[in-house]
Amino acid sequence: QVQLVQSGGGLVQAGGSLRLSCAASGRTFSSYVMGWFRQVPGKEREFVAALRWSMTTSTIDYADSVKGRFTMARDNAKNTVYLQMNSLKPEDTAVYYCAGRNYGLNVADGKSYDYWGQGTQVTVSS
Repeated sequence: QVQLVQSGGGLVQAGGSLRLSCAASGRTFSSYVMGWFRQVPGKEREFVAALRWSMTTSTIDYADSVKGRFTMARDNAKNTVYLQMNSLKPEDTAVYYCAGRNYGLNVADGKSYDYWGQGTQVTVSS
């Protein structure tokens, strides 16, 4: 089993920045996918970013809506991934979730993930 514990988030004015963290514990994988998703009440869950990591390659994909503003990173020593969010907009307001699964394709498909963090609220005021 894998446990994902999120931290960060909060309230920020438009144009500001926030950083989300997602710490993994439990079973470890030599290759994996870690993703960030967000959801607004009444709307479908939306893909934000995903990191695919293997022994030979590492790639990060971003949704078009956050490309150039959000950056995903990892710290192997801490088993933690981060989502640095800059130039935040009111439309970025949502509950953000980190998720994990085995290495593979279709990283934007939330249904393919096995493990989920508890979610953290990000609110961007105009």
